Amino acid sequence: MIGKLIGPKNMAIAKTWVPTMATWGAAGTVALVYFTDWKMVLRFVPYINGKFKNDE
Repeated sequence: MIGKLIGPKNMAIAKTWVPTMATWGAAGTVALVYFTDWKMVLRFVPYINGKFKNDE
């Protein structure tokens, strides 16, 4: 269905860009977690969640 909308030439070009966009997306996600409060993000990861308990 998408092939009918954008055409075969543009579909071939889009297929070559998928790995590049996936890599940039993963790098952007890692950078976002790094520059934000990483403890807040990692508290949703089950294994790492127990390492950051506060004794308040």
